[in-house]
Amino acid sequence: MTEAVDPQEFVAKVAAGLTAPGAPFEMTVEPVLGVPIPVMAHRRANLREVFEHSREWGERDYLVTEDRRISFAEHASAVGALATALAARYGVGKGDRVGILAANGPDWVIAFWAAQCLGAIPVGYNAWWAPPEVAYGISHTTPKVVIADAKRAALLVESGAAVLSIEDDLPALLAEFAGADIPNTPLGEDDPAVILYTSGTSGRPKGVVHSQRNLVAISDYHRFTDAMMAVFMGQSPTAGPSDRRYLVTAPLFHIASLHNLVIPRLATGAAVVFPDGAFDVDRVLRLVERERVTNWAAVPTMASRMLDHDVSRYDLSSLSALSLNSAPTSPDLLEQLRGHLAGAGLALTTSYGLTESGTAATVATPLDLAVDLASVGRPIIGVAVQIRDEHGAVVADGTEGEICIRSPYVMLGYWNDETATAAAIDDERWLRSGDFGTISGGRLTVAGRRTDLILRGGENVYPTEIENVLSTHPAVDDCAVFGVAHADLGQEVAAVVVADPGTVDAEELRAFVAARLAYFKVPSRWRISADELPRNATGKVTRRELAM
Repeated sequence: MTEAVDPQEFVAKVAAGLTAPGAPFEMTVEPVLGVPIPVMAHRRANLREVFEHSREWGERDYLVTEDRRISFAEHASAVGALATALAARYGVGKGDRVGILAANGPDWVIAFWAAQCLGAIPVGYNAWWAPPEVAYGISHTTPKVVIADAKRAALLVESGAAVLSIEDDLPALLAEFAGADIPNTPLGEDDPAVILYTSGTSGRPKGVVHSQRNLVAISDYHRFTDAMMAVFMGQSPTAGPSDRRYLVTAPLFHIASLHNLVIPRLATGAAVVFPDGAFDVDRVLRLVERERVTNWAAVPTMASRMLDHDVSRYDLSSLSALSLNSAPTSPDLLEQLRGHLAGAGLALTTSYGLTESGTAATVATPLDLAVDLASVGRPIIGVAVQIRDEHGAVVADGTEGEICIRSPYVMLGYWNDETATAAAIDDERWLRSGDFGTISGGRLTVAGRRTDLILRGGENVYPTEIENVLSTHPAVDDCAVFGVAHADLGQEVAAVVVADPGTVDAEELRAFVAARLAYFKVPSRWRISADELPRNATGKVTRRELAM
């Protein structure tokens, strides 16, 4: 009689074998910025080494769109030419910022890696920003050059920055500097590697700085998960290349796409596939079918839109994994998706993380979701998660508190903002998420979002930023912004405005905000009243009393 095996115990046993002394993913403890943290013993020192390694994948697909196909070898040649051009023509060197303001595509990726090869710091500006937001980003990180597509280059005319257009300047530079040797810039593990923006509760976006160590460690995490999957399938882990093909539907200025899809593929030899234009279910599923996509990391809004489509019309037999990221996923949506996609035979997972954590802090596998659909899973390799009370003390299992995270993936800090960095990361390198939750049975459940944060279709929206804009309108005496439930987007943005009767209407205010902020931050629901806003004893608006 065969003895039953606990699946979770089997997973733990496989992980232990892969991370044991002498194993390919051996874990050890080393000082990281002065704090002992578990890291992989056998790792590359920086992203330049990851890039050089990618040449081994040769003519395999790396970047694929609906009408372009770029191999690893072609990518390496383009990166080398652009890096040389940036150094020779624009004086870009170690520590200089190279801005990228463009829609998803191969040229975004080539620009990122060209900056890496020079030890420069690519800055992924939000491609949906309005002109004032773009102006702030440029002044905040002062890039030596900005690489932009034609649509967004127009926003940079008055910025004073040197602008290279993706459509015209890049092809000319790639042709002129083809075959040139790339400068070899010494880099430390804790040197800055990238800046990505996250909305800030102070009303201004904050530049999250991730290090060389962060991004190499995230790539190694993905190599580790590939090895785990190989063992589960009865195969021996190999050094690659991987035959997986990853669909990229979230913007490259997010960690979900850049850190966890595009960068690790240079380490694993797999391909990334970009749909063109705005998200469209039919177009995306046809691309999955054509390119034999195996993995898709989607925001819940995208996944929910599949519920209105007959997925049996498409050949999704290659799609083995669908992960839901960037926003909370309701148990109801998970249940509906499991039923809707039952014939596709894919693994459904969710995760929890934030820009500051670099990658997911926890992942809920199908095994975890079978036990608890509300869970966001267990900490991934290298991550420690604690729940702390208001005094910073760790609380018992099942007790709600603030979610705190420590790992080699956690950001260095916020660009040029020591105060905000100190508030987010303590002396022992624990990141305070500002989210609240509980841990039970090793699994994390998120109880509440960061204070007042609105999550609209996977995009973070902070009320203060919108309130700061509204308050500049001459007719607005007071205002409050908050999120309300939305069946498709998860949440939509609502605003209550205090103004004298007849002095302003919703359409005027909507246009006023739209001219100053990205479209997803513009309130879609409005209430204009002469009544004062409800406030607590300290004078803060109590948004919960304003629910629409």
